[in-house]
Amino acid sequence: MTDLKVEVGGLAKLNRALRGIDKEAPKQLRLVFNSAADLLVDEAGPTIPSVTGAARRSLVARSTRTSARVAVGGRKAPWFPWLDFGGQGRIAGRPAARPFLREGRYVYPALRRIRPEIEAELQQGLEAVIANVGLEMH
Repeated sequence: MTDLKVEVGGLAKLNRALRGIDKEAPKQLRLVFNSAADLLVDEAGPTIPSVTGAARRSLVARSTRTSARVAVGGRKAPWFPWLDFGGQGRIAGRPAARPFLREGRYVYPALRRIRPEIEAELQQGLEAVIANVGLEMH
């Protein structure tokens, strides 16, 4: 599987620096990360099959001040890993066996398709937060 991480170095340091300038500024980082994660939610969500809609609704942005994250499955749809990657299921044969795809069917393929958009969203958002506190980005 291809490494699909998007890393920005020094986010913890940036978070501390922003907090020293304006206590509200670090909260803006979380909003920037949620905005980038929402791009993935919007891209992958419609591709997820739906009977009850629980699997689609379980795909949500859950970012912090230092990371952009997407959560899926959980209590709302504990079967989501089987749906996305396949396999035998919790008990062999239940649910029906589904061919295993290491690269997944929904989330990771969507991430590969829109990675440049996500990176651009992160870049623009970070630049805006930094500019809002009166700093310059180099």
